[in-house]
Amino acid sequence: MRSYFMRRLRVAVGVLLGFLSAIVELVLTLASGLWLLLTLGRSGAGRGESAVVARVARRWAAGQRRRMARWYGSEIAPPTSGAPALAFVATRWPVGLLGGLVLVCALIGGGYASLLLWGWAAVDLSRWPMTMGVSGFGGMFLLFLAAQGVRAVALMDERLARHFLGPSARQRMQRRIGELAESRAGVVEAVHDERRRIERDLHDGVQQRLVALGMLLGRARRTPDAEKSAALLRQAHEESQQALVELREVAWRVYPAALDEGGLAAALETVAERAAIPVRLDCELRDAPPPTAQAVAYFVAAEAVTNAVKHSGASLVTVRARGAEGVLRLRVEDDGRGGADPAGGGLLGLTRRVAALDGTFSVASPAGGPTVITAELPCV
Repeated sequence: MRSYFMRRLRVAVGVLLGFLSAIVELVLTLASGLWLLLTLGRSGAGRGESAVVARVARRWAAGQRRRMARWYGSEIAPPTSGAPALAFVATRWPVGLLGGLVLVCALIGGGYASLLLWGWAAVDLSRWPMTMGVSGFGGMFLLFLAAQGVRAVALMDERLARHFLGPSARQRMQRRIGELAESRAGVVEAVHDERRRIERDLHDGVQQRLVALGMLLGRARRTPDAEKSAALLRQAHEESQQALVELREVAWRVYPAALDEGGLAAALETVAERAAIPVRLDCELRDAPPPTAQAVAYFVAAEAVTNAVKHSGASLVTVRARGAEGVLRLRVEDDGRGGADPAGGGLLGLTRRVAALDGTFSVASPAGGPTVITAELPCV
Protein backbone atom coordinates (compact mmCIF):
# COMPACT_ATOMS: atom_id res chain seq x y z
CA MET A 1 0.00 0.00 0.00
CA ARG A 2 2.83 2.39 0.83
CA SER A 3 4.55 1.76 -2.48
CA TYR A 4 1.22 2.37 -4.25
CA PHE A 5 0.81 5.81 -2.64
CA MET A 6 4.44 6.62 -3.32
CA ARG A 7 3.96 5.84 -7.01
CA ARG A 8 0.83 8.01 -7.12
CA LEU A 9 2.70 10.81 -5.37
CA ARG A 10 5.56 10.56 -7.87
CA VAL A 11 3.09 10.81 -10.75
CA ALA A 12 1.46 13.84 -9.11
CA VAL A 13 4.85 15.56 -8.82
CA GLY A 14 5.47 14.83 -12.51
CA VAL A 15 2.10 16.33 -13.44
CA LEU A 16 2.87 19.39 -11.33
CA LEU A 17 6.21 19.90 -13.09
CA GLY A 18 4.44 19.41 -16.41
CA PHE A 19 1.95 22.12 -15.45
CA LEU A 20 4.75 24.54 -14.51
CA SER A 21 6.50 23.90 -17.81
CA ALA A 22 3.31 24.42 -19.81
CA ILE A 23 3.72 28.21 -19.57
CA VAL A 24 7.16 28.02 -21.13
CA GLU A 25 5.81 25.71 -23.81
CA LEU A 26 3.04 28.18 -24.59
CA VAL A 27 5.69 30.89 -25.10
CA LEU A 28 7.72 28.53 -27.28
CA THR A 29 4.62 27.73 -29.30
CA LEU A 30 3.90 31.40 -29.90
CA ALA A 31 7.56 32.01 -30.77
CA SER A 32 7.64 29.08 -33.17
CA GLY A 33 4.42 30.29 -34.80
CA LEU A 34 5.92 33.73 -35.25
CA TRP A 35 9.09 32.13 -36.60
CA LEU A 36 7.11 30.17 -39.15
CA LEU A 37 5.29 33.32 -40.25
CA LEU A 38 8.54 35.25 -40.60
CA THR A 39 10.20 32.47 -42.57
CA LEU A 40 7.17 31.70 -44.69
CA GLY A 41 8.23 31.16 -48.26
CA ARG A 42 11.89 30.71 -47.38
CA SER A 43 13.83 27.55 -47.83
CA GLY A 44 17.19 26.20 -46.76
CA ALA A 45 18.96 27.44 -43.66
CA GLY A 46 16.21 29.89 -42.69
CA ARG A 47 13.77 27.07 -41.98
CA GLY A 48 16.30 24.37 -41.14
CA GLU A 49 16.89 22.63 -37.87
CA SER A 50 19.67 25.03 -37.10
CA ALA A 51 17.10 27.70 -36.29
CA VAL A 52 17.16 28.84 -32.71
CA VAL A 53 13.53 27.96 -32.00
CA ALA A 54 13.96 24.44 -33.33
CA ARG A 55 17.06 23.88 -31.21
CA VAL A 56 15.35 25.21 -28.11
CA ALA A 57 12.30 23.04 -28.78
CA ARG A 58 14.52 20.00 -29.18
CA ARG A 59 16.29 20.63 -25.89
CA TRP A 60 12.99 21.30 -24.19
CA ALA A 61 11.55 18.05 -25.52
CA ALA A 62 14.62 16.23 -24.21
CA GLY A 63 13.98 17.79 -20.80
CA GLN A 64 10.36 16.68 -20.87
CA ARG A 65 11.53 13.19 -21.79
CA ARG A 66 13.75 13.12 -18.71
CA ARG A 67 10.86 14.41 -16.57
CA MET A 68 8.61 11.58 -17.70
CA ALA A 69 11.34 9.02 -17.19
CA ARG A 70 12.03 10.35 -13.68
CA TRP A 71 8.47 10.72 -12.41
CA TYR A 72 6.35 8.50 -14.65
CA GLY A 73 8.86 5.75 -15.30
CA SER A 74 8.18 6.09 -19.03
CA GLU A 75 10.62 5.23 -21.77
CA ILE A 76 10.55 7.94 -24.42
CA ALA A 77 12.97 8.13 -27.32
CA PRO A 78 15.19 11.24 -27.51
CA PRO A 79 14.14 13.73 -30.23
CA THR A 80 16.10 13.10 -33.38
CA SER A 81 15.21 16.33 -35.15
CA GLY A 82 13.66 19.72 -34.51
CA ALA A 83 10.35 19.23 -36.35
CA PRO A 84 8.92 16.47 -34.07
CA ALA A 85 10.16 18.37 -31.02
CA LEU A 86 8.39 21.53 -32.20
CA ALA A 87 5.18 19.60 -32.84
CA PHE A 88 5.42 18.03 -29.38
CA VAL A 89 5.95 21.36 -27.63
CA ALA A 90 3.13 22.99 -29.61
CA THR A 91 0.62 20.32 -28.57
CA ARG A 92 1.74 19.52 -25.04
CA TRP A 93 0.98 22.77 -23.26
CA PRO A 94 -2.83 22.15 -23.14
CA VAL A 95 -2.12 18.83 -21.40
CA GLY A 96 0.12 20.63 -18.92
CA LEU A 97 -2.57 23.21 -18.14
CA LEU A 98 -5.12 20.41 -17.76
CA GLY A 99 -2.82 18.78 -15.25
CA GLY A 100 -2.67 22.01 -13.26
CA LEU A 101 -6.48 22.22 -13.27
CA VAL A 102 -6.74 18.64 -12.01
CA LEU A 103 -4.24 19.37 -9.24
CA VAL A 104 -6.24 22.42 -8.17
CA CYS A 105 -9.36 20.24 -8.02
CA ALA A 106 -7.41 17.77 -5.89
CA LEU A 107 -6.46 20.54 -3.46
CA ILE A 108 -10.05 21.79 -3.26
CA GLY A 109 -11.34 18.25 -2.75
CA GLY A 110 -8.72 17.57 -0.10
CA GLY A 111 -9.64 20.78 1.69
CA TYR A 112 -13.35 19.96 1.83
CA ALA A 113 -12.68 16.32 2.70
CA SER A 114 -10.52 17.38 5.63
CA LEU A 115 -13.55 19.17 7.12
CA LEU A 116 -14.62 15.79 8.44
CA LEU A 117 -11.46 15.77 10.57
CA TRP A 118 -11.10 19.31 11.86
CA GLY A 119 -14.43 20.97 11.09
CA TRP A 120 -16.11 19.65 14.22
CA ALA A 121 -13.75 21.75 16.33
CA ALA A 122 -14.00 24.96 14.29
CA VAL A 123 -17.65 24.93 13.23
CA ASP A 124 -20.81 24.58 15.22
CA LEU A 125 -22.10 21.26 13.84
CA SER A 126 -25.47 21.74 15.49
CA ARG A 127 -26.17 24.67 13.11
CA TRP A 128 -24.87 23.20 9.81
CA PRO A 129 -24.69 19.45 10.18
CA MET A 130 -26.02 18.74 6.69
CA THR A 131 -23.74 21.31 5.08
CA MET A 132 -20.69 19.90 6.83
CA GLY A 133 -21.55 16.34 5.91
CA VAL A 134 -22.29 17.09 2.25
CA SER A 135 -19.16 19.26 1.96
CA GLY A 136 -16.95 16.60 3.51
CA PHE A 137 -18.20 13.67 1.45
CA GLY A 138 -18.37 15.84 -1.66
CA GLY A 139 -14.75 16.80 -1.10
CA MET A 140 -13.77 13.15 -0.77
CA PHE A 141 -15.54 12.35 -4.03
CA LEU A 142 -13.83 15.26 -5.79
CA LEU A 143 -10.48 14.15 -4.37
CA PHE A 144 -11.06 10.64 -5.69
CA LEU A 145 -11.91 11.94 -9.17
CA ALA A 146 -8.92 14.25 -9.16
CA ALA A 147 -6.62 11.38 -8.17
CA GLN A 148 -7.87 9.40 -11.16
CA GLY A 149 -7.52 12.50 -13.30
CA VAL A 150 -3.87 12.92 -12.32
CA ARG A 151 -3.09 9.46 -13.60
CA ALA A 152 -5.11 10.11 -16.77
CA VAL A 153 -3.20 13.33 -17.44
CA ALA A 154 0.09 11.49 -16.94
CA LEU A 155 -1.01 8.88 -19.51
CA MET A 156 -2.01 11.62 -21.95
CA ASP A 157 1.35 13.28 -21.39
CA GLU A 158 3.19 10.04 -22.05
CA ARG A 159 1.20 9.07 -25.14
CA LEU A 160 1.59 12.52 -26.64
CA ALA A 161 5.36 12.34 -26.22
CA ARG A 162 5.43 8.80 -27.60
CA HIS A 163 3.38 9.89 -30.61
CA PHE A 164 5.78 12.67 -31.62
CA LEU A 165 9.10 11.42 -30.22
CA GLY A 166 8.65 7.66 -30.18
CA PRO A 167 9.18 4.87 -29.79
CA SER A 168 5.84 3.97 -31.33
CA ALA A 169 4.18 0.60 -30.82
CA ARG A 170 5.65 -0.56 -34.12
CA GLN A 171 9.14 0.60 -33.15
CA ARG A 172 8.88 -1.11 -29.78
CA MET A 173 7.74 -4.31 -31.45
CA GLN A 174 10.62 -4.17 -33.92
CA ARG A 175 13.07 -3.57 -31.11
CA ARG A 176 11.60 -6.45 -29.12
CA ILE A 177 11.89 -8.73 -32.13
CA GLY A 178 15.52 -7.72 -32.46
CA GLU A 179 16.14 -8.46 -28.79
CA LEU A 180 14.49 -11.86 -29.08
CA ALA A 181 16.49 -12.72 -32.19
CA GLU A 182 19.68 -11.70 -30.44
CA SER A 183 18.86 -13.67 -27.28
CA ARG A 184 17.93 -16.72 -29.37
CA ALA A 185 21.26 -16.57 -31.16
CA GLY A 186 22.94 -16.22 -27.77
CA VAL A 187 21.14 -19.27 -26.42
CA VAL A 188 22.13 -21.33 -29.46
CA GLU A 189 25.74 -20.24 -29.04
CA ALA A 190 25.63 -20.98 -25.31
CA VAL A 191 24.28 -24.48 -26.00
CA HIS A 192 27.10 -25.06 -28.51
CA ASP A 193 29.66 -23.87 -25.96
CA GLU A 194 28.19 -26.17 -23.34
CA ARG A 195 28.23 -29.13 -25.71
CA ARG A 196 31.87 -28.48 -26.63
CA ARG A 197 32.78 -28.22 -22.95
CA ILE A 198 31.06 -31.52 -22.14
CA GLU A 199 32.79 -33.20 -25.10
CA ARG A 200 36.14 -31.82 -23.93
CA ASP A 201 35.55 -33.02 -20.37
CA LEU A 202 34.58 -36.49 -21.55
CA HIS A 203 37.45 -36.74 -24.05
CA ASP A 204 40.22 -35.36 -21.87
CA GLY A 205 39.05 -36.83 -18.60
CA VAL A 206 36.72 -39.81 -18.49
CA GLN A 207 37.73 -41.25 -21.86
CA GLN A 208 41.47 -41.16 -21.06
CA ARG A 209 40.88 -42.89 -17.74
CA LEU A 210 38.79 -45.59 -19.39
CA VAL A 211 41.57 -46.16 -21.95
CA ALA A 212 44.09 -46.44 -19.10
CA LEU A 213 41.73 -48.80 -17.30
CA GLY A 214 41.53 -51.08 -20.33
CA MET A 215 45.32 -51.11 -20.74
CA LEU A 216 45.81 -51.98 -17.07
CA LEU A 217 43.32 -54.84 -17.29
CA GLY A 218 45.00 -56.13 -20.47
CA ARG A 219 48.43 -56.05 -18.87
CA ALA A 220 47.03 -57.84 -15.80
CA ARG A 221 45.65 -60.62 -17.99
CA ARG A 222 48.86 -61.06 -19.96
CA THR A 223 51.41 -61.05 -17.15
CA PRO A 224 52.38 -64.47 -15.70
CA ASP A 225 53.49 -62.83 -12.42
CA ALA A 226 50.64 -63.13 -9.87
CA GLU A 227 51.88 -60.25 -7.68
CA LYS A 228 52.28 -57.89 -10.64
CA SER A 229 48.83 -58.91 -11.89
CA ALA A 230 47.31 -58.12 -8.48
CA ALA A 231 49.05 -54.71 -8.44
CA LEU A 232 47.78 -53.91 -11.93
CA LEU A 233 44.25 -54.93 -10.94
CA ARG A 234 44.47 -52.71 -7.85
CA GLN A 235 45.61 -49.81 -10.02
CA ALA A 236 42.81 -50.55 -12.48
CA HIS A 237 40.28 -50.44 -9.65
CA GLU A 238 41.57 -47.04 -8.56
CA GLU A 239 41.33 -45.79 -12.15
CA SER A 240 37.73 -46.99 -12.37
CA GLN A 241 36.89 -45.15 -9.14
CA GLN A 242 38.50 -41.96 -10.42
CA ALA A 243 36.68 -42.29 -13.76
CA LEU A 244 33.41 -42.63 -11.87
CA VAL A 245 34.16 -39.48 -9.85
CA GLU A 246 34.96 -37.49 -12.99
CA LEU A 247 31.85 -38.80 -14.70
CA ARG A 248 29.76 -37.58 -11.75
CA GLU A 249 31.49 -34.20 -11.99
CA VAL A 250 30.52 -33.90 -15.64
CA ALA A 251 26.92 -34.88 -14.81
CA TRP A 252 26.82 -32.26 -12.04
CA ARG A 253 28.02 -29.55 -14.38
CA VAL A 254 25.35 -30.47 -16.94
CA TYR A 255 22.49 -30.27 -14.42
CA PRO A 256 22.74 -30.82 -10.67
CA ALA A 257 20.18 -33.20 -9.22
CA ALA A 258 20.01 -30.99 -6.10
CA LEU A 259 18.04 -28.40 -8.07
CA ASP A 260 15.14 -30.81 -8.49
CA GLU A 261 15.47 -32.35 -5.04
CA GLY A 262 16.08 -29.35 -2.79
CA GLY A 263 15.82 -26.23 -4.94
CA LEU A 264 18.31 -23.42 -5.50
CA ALA A 265 19.42 -23.16 -1.86
CA ALA A 266 20.43 -26.82 -1.77
CA ALA A 267 22.20 -26.54 -5.13
CA LEU A 268 24.16 -23.50 -3.97
CA GLU A 269 25.17 -25.39 -0.82
CA THR A 270 26.71 -28.07 -3.02
CA VAL A 271 28.61 -25.37 -4.91
CA ALA A 272 29.97 -24.07 -1.60
CA GLU A 273 30.88 -27.55 -0.39
CA ARG A 274 32.69 -28.50 -3.58
CA ALA A 275 34.71 -25.27 -3.84
CA ALA A 276 38.40 -25.37 -2.96
CA ILE A 277 38.17 -22.10 -0.99
CA PRO A 278 35.66 -20.99 1.67
CA VAL A 279 32.32 -19.87 0.24
CA ARG A 280 29.92 -17.86 2.41
CA LEU A 281 26.33 -18.51 1.38
CA ASP A 282 23.43 -16.16 2.13
CA CYS A 283 20.23 -17.40 0.51
CA GLU A 284 16.86 -15.80 1.27
CA LEU A 285 14.06 -16.88 -1.03
CA ARG A 286 10.51 -16.21 0.11
CA ASP A 287 8.95 -18.18 -2.73
CA ALA A 288 10.51 -20.83 -4.91
CA PRO A 289 11.60 -19.20 -8.20
CA PRO A 290 10.71 -20.89 -11.49
CA PRO A 291 12.94 -23.87 -12.38
CA THR A 292 14.50 -22.04 -15.34
CA ALA A 293 15.49 -19.07 -13.17
CA GLN A 294 16.91 -21.40 -10.51
CA ALA A 295 18.95 -23.27 -13.12
CA VAL A 296 20.42 -20.08 -14.58
CA ALA A 297 21.19 -18.72 -11.09
CA TYR A 298 22.91 -21.97 -10.20
CA PHE A 299 25.10 -21.91 -13.32
CA VAL A 300 26.01 -18.26 -12.72
CA ALA A 301 27.05 -19.02 -9.13
CA ALA A 302 28.92 -22.20 -10.08
CA GLU A 303 30.83 -20.52 -12.92
CA ALA A 304 31.64 -17.45 -10.81
CA VAL A 305 32.95 -19.57 -7.92
CA THR A 306 34.97 -21.73 -10.32
CA ASN A 307 36.54 -18.66 -11.92
CA ALA A 308 37.35 -17.22 -8.49
CA VAL A 309 39.09 -20.45 -7.47
CA LYS A 310 41.04 -20.80 -10.73
CA HIS A 311 41.98 -17.25 -11.67
CA SER A 312 41.40 -14.63 -8.98
CA GLY A 313 43.57 -15.84 -6.11
CA ALA A 314 40.66 -15.15 -3.77
CA SER A 315 40.54 -16.51 -0.24
CA LEU A 316 36.79 -16.01 0.27
CA VAL A 317 33.74 -15.94 -1.99
CA THR A 318 30.35 -14.63 -0.89
CA VAL A 319 27.20 -15.76 -2.67
CA ARG A 320 23.93 -13.94 -1.96
CA ALA A 321 20.57 -14.89 -3.44
CA ARG A 322 17.42 -12.87 -2.87
CA GLY A 323 13.96 -13.30 -4.27
CA ALA A 324 11.50 -10.42 -4.00
CA GLU A 325 8.98 -8.55 -6.16
CA GLY A 326 9.14 -11.12 -8.91
CA VAL A 327 12.91 -10.91 -9.38
CA LEU A 328 15.64 -13.37 -8.34
CA ARG A 329 18.80 -11.42 -7.55
CA LEU A 330 22.14 -13.21 -7.33
CA ARG A 331 25.39 -11.57 -6.27
CA VAL A 332 28.77 -13.31 -6.18
CA GLU A 333 31.71 -11.40 -4.72
CA ASP A 334 35.28 -12.51 -4.13
CA ASP A 335 38.27 -10.83 -2.51
CA GLY A 336 40.65 -11.69 -5.33
CA ARG A 337 42.87 -9.55 -7.53
CA GLY A 338 40.12 -8.58 -10.00
CA GLY A 339 40.68 -8.00 -13.70
CA ALA A 340 38.01 -10.42 -14.94
CA ASP A 341 37.10 -9.87 -18.60
CA PRO A 342 33.31 -9.75 -19.16
CA ALA A 343 33.93 -10.67 -22.82
CA GLY A 344 35.69 -13.89 -21.82
CA GLY A 345 34.18 -17.21 -22.85
CA GLY A 346 32.75 -18.22 -19.46
CA LEU A 347 31.27 -14.84 -18.52
CA LEU A 348 29.99 -14.28 -22.05
CA GLY A 349 28.16 -17.60 -21.85
CA LEU A 350 26.58 -16.54 -18.57
CA THR A 351 25.51 -13.25 -20.16
CA ARG A 352 23.73 -15.22 -22.89
CA ARG A 353 22.07 -17.53 -20.39
CA VAL A 354 20.73 -14.59 -18.38
CA ALA A 355 19.66 -12.66 -21.50
CA ALA A 356 17.62 -15.67 -22.61
CA LEU A 357 15.35 -15.04 -19.59
CA ASP A 358 15.23 -11.26 -20.20
CA GLY A 359 17.44 -10.78 -17.16
CA THR A 360 20.37 -8.46 -16.54
CA PHE A 361 23.96 -9.49 -15.94
CA SER A 362 26.90 -7.32 -14.91
CA VAL A 363 30.53 -7.81 -13.97
CA ALA A 364 32.52 -5.29 -11.93
CA SER A 365 36.14 -6.34 -11.63
CA PRO A 366 38.62 -3.48 -11.31
CA ALA A 367 42.33 -4.23 -11.12
CA GLY A 368 43.15 -5.13 -7.55
CA GLY A 369 39.67 -6.45 -6.90
CA PRO A 370 37.17 -7.22 -5.71
CA THR A 371 35.15 -8.92 -8.41
CA VAL A 372 31.39 -8.58 -8.15
CA ILE A 373 29.07 -10.49 -10.46
CA THR A 374 25.35 -9.74 -10.31
CA ALA A 375 22.43 -11.29 -12.12
CA GLU A 376 18.76 -10.32 -11.94
CA LEU A 377 16.31 -12.86 -13.29
CA PRO A 378 12.59 -12.17 -13.72
CA CYS A 379 10.43 -14.85 -12.08
CA VAL A 380 7.46 -14.97 -14.44
